[in-house]
Formats: sequence, C-alpha cells, structure tokens
Amino acid sequence: MRLLLVVNSFASSVTARNTVVVHQQLARRHDVQVVETNRRGHATRFAQDAARRGLDAVVAFGGDGTLNEVATGVAGSDTALAVLPGGSTNVFARTLGMPNDPAAAVKQLCTALDDETIRPIGLGNCNGRYFCFHTGVGYDAAVVRLVERRASLKRYLGHPLFVGAALQTWAIGYGRKNPHFNVRIGETAPIEGFFTIVMNTNPYTFLGKKPLNLSPQANLDAGLSVVTFTSLSATGLLGSLGRALVRGGVHDNKHLVVRENVQALSVDYERPFPYQLDGDYLGETTELRFTHVPEAVRLVIPA
Repeated sequence: MRLLLVVNSFASSVTARNTVVVHQQLARRHDVQVVETNRRGHATRFAQDAARRGLDAVVAFGGDGTLNEVATGVAGSDTALAVLPGGSTNVFARTLGMPNDPAAAVKQLCTALDDETIRPIGLGNCNGRYFCFHTGVGYDAAVVRLVERRASLKRYLGHPLFVGAALQTWAIGYGRKNPHFNVRIGETAPIEGFFTIVMNTNPYTFLGKKPLNLSPQANLDAGLSVVTFTSLSATGLLGSLGRALVRGGVHDNKHLVVRENVQALSVDYERPFPYQLDGDYLGETTELRFTHVPEAVRLVIPA
C-alpha cells in the first residue's frame, strides 16, 4: 500500500527514536512517505494532498489534534485514516484498543494494513469540521484552554496537568452561577447548560489507565451521544464523573441530561462560550451546529 506518515514531532510521546521505529515497521511491506507538521492545520493539508494523489492511507502519528486534522483531510475520499498514539492521552487510539506505546501500537497497525482491514465509520461534524471522538462545550473547553496555555508542560506532567487545570477552572476560571448556553435537540425545549460533551465514541477520556465512560451507547456506527451538565455543583459533577469512572455510563438526574443516537443538534447563546474539538481548543463562539455523518471516513481497524 502507498502510505503517508504524518508526524507531529511536538506531540508529547513522539521522539526522533520512535519515529524511526514507526517508519521502519511501516516500510517493511509498504511504500511510505514521511512529512512533519509545524503549525496548526498543516496535517489537514498534507492529508488532503494525499487523498488527491490517491494514496491508500494516511497515518496520523501525534496527539488527538493531529488525528483530527488528518481525519478532516481524508473524509469523503477513498484514502483511509490510520492512527498511531503520540500524544498525552490518545483517546481515539485507545478507544480502538491500541496500546499507548507507539512501538507496540505500530505492530497492530501493520497487521491491519497487511490484511487491509479497513471499513467506513461515522464521524461527528461541528460547524463544518469533523471530529472523531467528541466536542466539548463550556467548562470542558475552558479546562482545555488553560492546559494549552501550559502546553510546554504536557510532555512532562500529562494527566496531573489536566486535573490541576480542571480544579483551577472550576474554582476561579468559569462561572458556576448562570448557564452558559442552550442545547437544542429536535422540537424539545432547549437545555440550559454549563458543560456539554457531544460524543461520537466512548469513553469520553482516560484518567491514567481508567476510561471515563459517560455513554457506553456511543460508537462509530450510531448517532451522537449528548451529555449536558445543567449544574456545576461539586456534588453533581463529582458524583456523575465518579459513576462514569467506576460503573460506566451516566443517566438523567437533576444535574445532567443525556440524549442518545442524536442525528443533529445546535448549541447557542447571546454571549460567546468556549469549545474544543477532539481535545483541540478552538476559541469562543455564539453558535455551534452538529450533525452525525455516517460512513464519513474509511478507518484502518487495528488488529
């Protein structure tokens, strides 16, 4: 197969050494071109060019942001998407059952490429941009914004950096008194929210080795799962997240609303609110429009 290996050398787990290992493994049986990203949006342009040239697959080696850009670049084409974990959390790769070690993960990927184990999957779309596993609106995005301001520490601190950012944002960085946006699904009354996760897959994220399972029904073949926190009380937030961590799955209660298999929704408010897409902070907006797009991309399924 003809492959393009897109490498984000700034990602937390990407090194010169494991990049050589990954390249050598892929090149044993395939024709591999290697490119490195150096700015936001670069991976999308590389992936779009690979699709135009008719390459068989683009391998995203970096964090979840790199994966998102590559997925956006190949979506709607015959060029397949392949993923290798190179970031600090690697939500999508781990959701597919891949280990966090790139050297181990590339062996799984090579088996899938050798066997041409590829199938179409659905993606979410938010304001014209695809997402692989989730979009976070409100509090979640404010946490990611704070983490990105300390991006140089991600390679060394990893999950403790996210935990610290979540606590700081909850305490002093995000208003807990009034809702920040309205979630509109179909003809039902809008949901006033502080924190919404629109999920294309489950888990929402990982805390160390533990998956945070908000919606076990979310998968690559179903519609979107929408989990909206209508309160940021410590009791409601920690109780729901604790249940997701220990038991798996959350349900409607006085602090949150859950909707499954959603094909379309919108989020809006008179004042701007923050959002992040596949872990990449994208700023503030007053309106988001979501759709589920079946068979949006062809995915190399790791062995």
